[in-house]
Amino acid sequence: MTPEQAQFYQKQGYLVVPRLFGQDELAVWLERFEAIVNGEVEPAEHMLVMRDVMVAKGVINPKSPAEAIAKLQDFENDPVLYSYALHDRLLDWVEDFVGPDIKSIHTMLINKPPNVDGRHPLHQDLLYFPFRPANKIVAIWTALQRITKENGCLVVVPGSHRGELLKHENPDWEHLNLAYFGAAGVGRHPDRLHLEMQPGDSVFFHPLLLHGSGRNRSRSFRRAISAHFASAACAYIEGGGTSGRRPYRCVRGREYEGGI
Repeated sequence: MTPEQAQFYQKQGYLVVPRLFGQDELAVWLERFEAIVNGEVEPAEHMLVMRDVMVAKGVINPKSPAEAIAKLQDFENDPVLYSYALHDRLLDWVEDFVGPDIKSIHTMLINKPPNVDGRHPLHQDLLYFPFRPANKIVAIWTALQRITKENGCLVVVPGSHRGELLKHENPDWEHLNLAYFGAAGVGRHPDRLHLEMQPGDSVFFHPLLLHGSGRNRSRSFRRAISAHFASAACAYIEGGGTSGRRPYRCVRGREYEGGI
């Protein structure tokens, strides 16, 4: 990361890195997704294969297995998908954000089919992480295909990471996945910025950054792969618990006594 990139991240709370991954690398993860949703490969232990809420409610009848799935979550036990989180090129960047001792704390492959709502309200990821400091946590989100405003690209509110963790609740939206909380009172933030990305482009962002995504209004899928990382030296906050999660995995560097 250059000094200019570091300054941009500190001010805006996110940083887009063009073409961090090549098409051949993306193809491996896309093929694995298809194999899992088509039943050719069993989902790994603890992996959640999450149906889209409109499919679950019977509002739409998917024409293919891939059109029914919204997300593969917690893929750390799938060696093919988890190779994304273990990629040395990715971890070199993560080290610039959180330091040399890195733990993987969350993984997901997001699939937004055509003909579904698929919106995710503006929210802050720190809501889900009961440890601090926040500036030693970072997310990476990589476009597996061309991502546009039309197919529901990621939306960010630049500079919002400099605020506090807001109260979150479910907005009054039709066909909302109830696990998709939004920051209360934020709505359609006037400063929101749509991040259109090419395959392999990746965005790193702070856990307090307000971000979300819109509807897929196109006729094709919108797919991305994502992971969160934290310094192994982060410590649980009092009363924060562990979110019921399994132990986080050290992917680079050393463990810390009393760390996450």
